[in-house]
Amino acid sequence: MAAQLDVLPAEEEALDAYSSVVTTVAERLLPSVANLRVRRGRGEGGGSAFALTPDGYLVTSAHVVDGSRGGTAAFPDGEEHEFETVGSDPLSDLGVVRVRASLVPVQLGDADRLRVGQLVVAVGNPLGFAGSVTAGVVSALGRSLTTGNGGPRRVVENVIQTDAALNPGNSGGALADSRSRVVGVNTAVAGVGLGLAVPINATTELILSALMRDGRVRRAYLGIAGAARRLPPAVADRVGHKAGIEVVEVVAGSPAEQAGVRARDIIVELDGREVAKAGDLQRLMVAAAIGRAAELGIVRRGALRKLPVVPTELTG
Repeated sequence: MAAQLDVLPAEEEALDAYSSVVTTVAERLLPSVANLRVRRGRGEGGGSAFALTPDGYLVTSAHVVDGSRGGTAAFPDGEEHEFETVGSDPLSDLGVVRVRASLVPVQLGDADRLRVGQLVVAVGNPLGFAGSVTAGVVSALGRSLTTGNGGPRRVVENVIQTDAALNPGNSGGALADSRSRVVGVNTAVAGVGLGLAVPINATTELILSALMRDGRVRRAYLGIAGAARRLPPAVADRVGHKAGIEVVEVVAGSPAEQAGVRARDIIVELDGREVAKAGDLQRLMVAAAIGRAAELGIVRRGALRKLPVVPTELTG
């Protein structure tokens, strides 16, 4: 009995510390998270959003506002404001809306610094229940999420997997670390106890900036489909690269086909920048690359070759 009593204070202390973190995060974020009621055609959809700037910009998921020009944003303090959709990017599943009101913006973190097992807190409006908070841990990092909504498809790399309970309506809500910094945008419920969030990092911050400024994101396009592949040690030593993207398909008429890229080539660099996985190439396919001559480094039959290529703009 004495041994049992000795354990209880430690358990209570741990529980108090956990509760304290979650409560603090909730208190800081709840005023910044809105319940979106989205007008779409004859019906109405729903989701979540969080304040990005004090002058009314909020971040949400692209699929929450897809096909809609606006709706209503309701905050936990009872305030409701009409919002307009500023822009959405289905290929990253990120969207930006704006209300004509002063907001309490969240502090953004860096998902690239997350570690598996780290505590995270999700704030959103699952099933229409406004201001809901759940907590869990980062279950895995580096997951992939296929997006596109029927158009060009893209793999969002380094998606965060968490066991914090997520349900329909959580999409667009905030995923925060223990210091109340938003590190992800909740986007998908992949199964019981398995939720996914688009990371907040340097890449996605550029996407959000483009949406706020232009209402859309321009991307360069090569026209290949492929998968990451490690090079055999002997080849890696010879060409100076350990891995690349093996080309599975080359789109007819694409810049890659015009450059002479073939199936089974392995792309290892673009303009001298290393390409080891899909995310590396996607990060280089920015607006500045559209129409600009570049040099594609490929490994073919064990040798490194350089092919001139001019990326075009991804449309559709």
